[in-house]
Amino acid sequence: MKLGARILKTGIAITLALFIATLLQLPSPVFAGISAIFAIQPTIYRSYLSIIEQIQANVIGAVFAIIFGLIFDPHPVIIGLTAIIVIVINLKLKMENTISIALVTVIAILETPGEDFIQFALIRFFTVMLGIFAAFIVNLVFLPPKYETKLYNHILNHAEEIIKWTRISVRNATEYTILKDDIEKFKEQLIKVDHLYLLYKEERNYFKRTNYAKSRKLVLFRQMLITSGRSLDTLKKLHRFDNELNNMPEKFRSCLLEELEDLLNIHEELLLSFIGKIRTNPYIENNHLEKLHKKQLIEALMEFHQENGDDLSSFYHLLPLVATIIDYSEQLGHLDKLMGSFKSFHKEENEVNIPETE
Repeated sequence: MKLGARILKTGIAITLALFIATLLQLPSPVFAGISAIFAIQPTIYRSYLSIIEQIQANVIGAVFAIIFGLIFDPHPVIIGLTAIIVIVINLKLKMENTISIALVTVIAILETPGEDFIQFALIRFFTVMLGIFAAFIVNLVFLPPKYETKLYNHILNHAEEIIKWTRISVRNATEYTILKDDIEKFKEQLIKVDHLYLLYKEERNYFKRTNYAKSRKLVLFRQMLITSGRSLDTLKKLHRFDNELNNMPEKFRSCLLEELEDLLNIHEELLLSFIGKIRTNPYIENNHLEKLHKKQLIEALMEFHQENGDDLSSFYHLLPLVATIIDYSEQLGHLDKLMGSFKSFHKEENEVNIPETE
């Protein structure tokens, strides 16, 4: 198990909350530590939104806990009834994520009300809020997330695996069931990379001059994800029509494999050019070659159709494969145009510094 930044931040937030509560000599500082657990968020922006919702939820929990505490004795049934009301109100206000912290406030206040109940309730409310603010400070200061690095590395690793399997597949050197299982894993990985993209998109810049560069990077990363999706679609089609492809005429098969190999090389080079390891724009330099291959590929498919007019099933199977490869080619072309624009304008703001290892 990898010790991630969120695990460390949770431990630091609990420690900070307990330390401050003890320093202020608050009774039951444990509630500050508990609330800090719920307040840790993956991004600074989410932490900011979360603290606003949690303040609202805690006020709701505290108000109802005080009302029921003044009217009734501290009985488990009363605490449960208060919890139900607080949950319903949070659901009505669409603050589902803050229900847990609101219930902590309810239990903390109704646990052992004494003669000075109002004072006791306010101290407990303040103790819970202390944990929330401690978590926000930790989120803001300690180990700020670097989702740009994570996102690029995940996109690169995901694309490299797909490219590797595509090359193996076209050489007819794969086990059908093994590749099928790996394709399912690639689908799950792509969903996780999409989630990382959303986290990166949520990150807010503190300086206005970096907002434009961040917007351009978002467009680039989005296109990288789309291109990775098209490469996965190509691999799926190769896997699905493996037998049909192996029985194709050598001319058509050679043309298809030549086009595909060029696209895989270009995909690799584009990803490396993003971090400055390759200075050229491979797709632009090979654009004429790409168009020639695409034309040859379509002509070879139509020639096969004319020579085997009676065998429409093979033609219908290969048609979606060719269409997917062409779509993959077009997405690579769009990615290269975005990459060239990114590298040409606002070079200082657009500088990308991605470590080789995370």
